[in-house]
Amino acid sequence: QVQLVESGGGLVHPGGSLRLSCAASRSIFFIYGGGWYRQAPGKQREVVAQISRTGTTTYVDSVKGRFTISRDNAGGTIYLQMNSLKPEDTAVYYCNVAEERSSSWWNPAVWGQGTQVTVSS
Repeated sequence: QVQLVESGGGLVHPGGSLRLSCAASRSIFFIYGGGWYRQAPGKQREVVAQISRTGTTTYVDSVKGRFTISRDNAGGTIYLQMNSLKPEDTAVYYCNVAEERSSSWWNPAVWGQGTQVTVSS
């Protein structure tokens, strides 16, 4: 099992910025792609941003133009730069392989504890 550790969350005012990091115990993101997910209280976990095996990035409409997903050269770390944060961005943020794999029964990685992002005045 590949272990995942998220970091970089915190409390920020609306309009502020945060940079999340995800470190994997093995370099897997070039093989399976990577993704950032979030779960708000009382809601299901949803995909926020993904980077494919070929480097193509996708985002949910609500974060386009504000969030940027990237990865390091070794494929063992992915990042999420979050700008112009809004209260509706408040959630626990998780990283994993891209949704195509993370949603399958044979997901090579295990879900970590996530990192809390709170946007409030």
